[in-house]
Amino acid sequence: MSRRFQHEEEVLAKAYDARLAKRLLGYLSPYRFVVAVSVILLLLVSVSELVGPYLVKVAVDQHISVGDASGLPFLAVLYILSLAAAFLLRYWQVYLMNRTGQQVMADLRQELFAHVQRLSVSFFDKNPVGRLLTRVTNDVEVLNELVTTGVVSIFGDLFTLVGISVVLVAMNARLALVIFLLIPFMFVAALLFRQKARVAYNMIRARIARLNAFMQETLSGVRIVQAFAREAKSMSKFERLNASHCEAYLKSIRYHAIFFPVMELIAATAVALIIWHGGVKTLEGTLTLGVLIAFLQYTRRFFGPISDLSEKYNSMQAAMASSERIFKLLDTVPEIQDSPSPVLLKDVRGDVEFDRVSFSYHEGEEVLRDVSFKVAAGETVAIVGATGAGKTTLMNLLSRFYEPQQGAVRIDGVDVRQVPQKDLRKHIAVVPQEVFLFSGTIEQNLRLGKVHLSQERIEEAARKVRADEFIRRLRRGYGEEVGERGTSLSAGQRQLLSFARALLHEPKILILDEATSSVDPETEHLIRDALRSLLVERTSIVIAHRLSTIRSANNIIVLHKGAVKEQGTHAELLRRGGIYARLSELQFEEQEALPPRQ
Repeated sequence: MSRRFQHEEEVLAKAYDARLAKRLLGYLSPYRFVVAVSVILLLLVSVSELVGPYLVKVAVDQHISVGDASGLPFLAVLYILSLAAAFLLRYWQVYLMNRTGQQVMADLRQELFAHVQRLSVSFFDKNPVGRLLTRVTNDVEVLNELVTTGVVSIFGDLFTLVGISVVLVAMNARLALVIFLLIPFMFVAALLFRQKARVAYNMIRARIARLNAFMQETLSGVRIVQAFAREAKSMSKFERLNASHCEAYLKSIRYHAIFFPVMELIAATAVALIIWHGGVKTLEGTLTLGVLIAFLQYTRRFFGPISDLSEKYNSMQAAMASSERIFKLLDTVPEIQDSPSPVLLKDVRGDVEFDRVSFSYHEGEEVLRDVSFKVAAGETVAIVGATGAGKTTLMNLLSRFYEPQQGAVRIDGVDVRQVPQKDLRKHIAVVPQEVFLFSGTIEQNLRLGKVHLSQERIEEAARKVRADEFIRRLRRGYGEEVGERGTSLSAGQRQLLSFARALLHEPKILILDEATSSVDPETEHLIRDALRSLLVERTSIVIAHRLSTIRSANNIIVLHKGAVKEQGTHAELLRRGGIYARLSELQFEEQEALPPRQ
């Protein structure tokens, strides 16, 4: 994880941000009726919990102390009913808010995933995938806690505090003042706890971020770790990071271990003062025994919400930090935008033109310089050049993953910047060097969600590119699971599947990006046969390192340091004796130098 991303993980927002809170409440808007019902239920829960101690007061003062047991059964039933009502009301309140919270989180995750898919490819060049996954999963889950147990529960705590305060003052204002005098001590303790907990929480987030980053990197490169016997080194570093995270967590636990006993001590002090002061008043006859007992019960309940409010500070702070990162992602505008006056491609022929195109990924570092060439409909054009010459960049511009700083890329005379991205990419298929297969079956990877494709059509496409031969040998055929990223298949098999997938896409323009560079000569020969079916009646642009695969191309374009240096057929370029001839000579020498297979 880079320093910039790590810093973003470590920064915590303030405990309450009105701007973020208002935006979060917008997601609750569709469920405002349920939220309102939940708040009412919580108010009723607070009221029902206030009833019990008051019923005890009535029982003691009006019946037990005067020796009249006639009303006790009725009061006992009322007491049980108040507890039952509190239980049922709280059950429905918790159920409704948790259900609503899950619906809100599902909506937010849906919006996040849809937005991330719309972002331009350049965004993913700058943002690690693991970081984006954290936004959609961990950060959203933090908000779930705020929605389900945070906001509404704060109302409940406030209702309880106000309700108990009103009852205490109504029963005996002077005795209530004894309890209120201890509140400043609780707020001081809560303030100190929040300050210390904030630092500890920050440390936990920072260190878990480092731990996760190291685990992701190590597991992604586990083959290198094992190949170079770095297990012990990796384990040593993991132990240090793990111990650092454990230390931060223990510090947080220590603060909690101090805070809650302190709050209990203050509450116990309040009880002691009530017993002392209230007991004296009771003996003097200015306070009834029932009021004293009720005060003791209310006192224990009074300090609970204050402790809860202090504890919810951490949840609020974490939620504000997570929401800030989530909304920052949602506010990211795709760099590639559709034109306000779009032009749809109709009856596409497949003419491609690069007109004086210049492009750079980073300012001042040109990858392409004043590149111009044309590809007629149905032609096969090859692009060759050294690594870093800009070959793949040309294809990225054609697919409009990026946009040139100067010049224009046209299809059938229409600037691709005028064509909506979805419409443009319907007519282009890309077969990359590293084929990506999704987890699932071979059939699912060929369909890519196109449910209208018949099984016969899928099998026909596989036969045309000679993928059907190996698929039939698999135990489940087209229903065979390919594993994550297609790891259960060989590089050649994955490549043949990518050809079949491209054929089913029915593109007018086909891009082959070094499609045979990572396979052996035997597989390459098989793929070359498959290509014959793929290249029929469509414009094809082939990027290749192996010049043997492009000898039959209608035109070969040689790129060197981002500029077009040579163009022509294979025979013409060899006769010129330029860059292409030199590349061909070097590859021939390399093949001659290879040792024979044993």
